[in-house]
Amino acid sequence: MKKSVFLGTIAVAGLTAGLASASTLEEVQERGSLNCGVTTGLTGFAAPDANGEWQGFDVSVCRAVAAAVLGDPMAVEFVPTTGQTRFTALASGEIDMLARNTTWTFSRDVDLSFEFTGVNYYDGQGFMVPRDLGVSSAMELDGATVCIQTGTTTELNLADFFASNNMSYEPVPIETNAEAQQQYLAGACDVYTTDASGLAATRATFEDPAAHVVLPEIVSKEPLGPLVRHGDNEWGDIVRWTLNGLISAEELGITSANVMELAAGTENPEINRMLGTEGELGAMLGLESDWLVNVISSVGNYGEIFEGNIGENTPIGLARGLNAQWTDGGLLYSPPFR
Repeated sequence: MKKSVFLGTIAVAGLTAGLASASTLEEVQERGSLNCGVTTGLTGFAAPDANGEWQGFDVSVCRAVAAAVLGDPMAVEFVPTTGQTRFTALASGEIDMLARNTTWTFSRDVDLSFEFTGVNYYDGQGFMVPRDLGVSSAMELDGATVCIQTGTTTELNLADFFASNNMSYEPVPIETNAEAQQQYLAGACDVYTTDASGLAATRATFEDPAAHVVLPEIVSKEPLGPLVRHGDNEWGDIVRWTLNGLISAEELGITSANVMELAAGTENPEINRMLGTEGELGAMLGLESDWLVNVISSVGNYGEIFEGNIGENTPIGLARGLNAQWTDGGLLYSPPFR
């Protein structure tokens, strides 16, 4: 979930060099599919269902971009990546974009030469413990063993939190969320720490979720969002404005149910620009005029994606919180389509 800078910076920068001049849009359209990097499996965010079909909140971002570029949300090849492998996969061109609960940080943006295209989930790092441990606060975790995913910002945040509170801990390094779950349930660690959303998603898969408690402390800022390579500006614009389109669609009341009707024309100029009945926004991106119609009719708006995958009526049970629209007191705010 959080992701870090412990990855050969020079190697990544070297891989990125030379790729920037290529047109990712042309490559994706010629290939006929989008290669999208996701997690190895996190229920509600990105995981294969019983039929092997990828589903989830981050998966929907990949499908939205495929719908925008190819007119087909199913034209996606999902590439599972770990905290250690995801940045190499993007820098090398193995994937066209990364949509994997990845935290936007200075060093990843600047030093690793990636371009974050927005935030699709505002999060923070938390702690989960077995209820029978009798702990009600992270301030009571002195001396605990803690499962942490390697190659993530979790490691630095964890060290900072314990050091600043004069506490000690014993790290139990793990590679994937599945491994973390296995180790935590086996008692190999007292605590599992990652993004609070990831803790909720993990706990929802337990046989007895009520036997585990997510502690109240949030110890970091984790703005999670999709990213592309530095210098891939045209492609970055497509990913960025696809995400903005999902956010704006919710604000303006455009849904998967009414988008086709609204695409015939409305009295709202911004809706008309978004859906291609006014202006040339699609052409500016090198896409068809109805690119956002394809997106919203395929995956819905941001609110539909949130509620359908991780919302309060799902096993994950997340409230909108910071991820509510700005008009509802949240942080979601898209620049205007004009």
